[in-house]
Amino acid sequence: MSVTGCLKEASPNNWTLVNATDPVASSANAPPREGDSGRAAAGRNTFKLIGVSEFNLPAHRDHTVILKGLFIKATPLSRLNMTSVTMVAPSCVEAGK
Repeated sequence: MSVTGCLKEASPNNWTLVNATDPVASSANAPPREGDSGRAAAGRNTFKLIGVSEFNLPAHRDHTVILKGLFIKATPLSRLNMTSVTMVAPSCVEAGK
């Protein structure tokens, strides 16, 4: 799955994606679809990120990113087991903007 949102560090080594779009199907190794890269999008979802040790997330803190990974629907907070991260914009976009 692929989601776009704002990467935040809730507490040390506890990462979330906020103002995130709804998950959409994607291929783990495929490049972003045309129209995805360079477009900052905002949604209303929040996801807890797992499998983050492979990635340099501090370099993307407070950036709008596209994350790909395995989506795990859960209550109260769904999770995304990350497989890739791509920066879309150096700042975050608020939902509704």
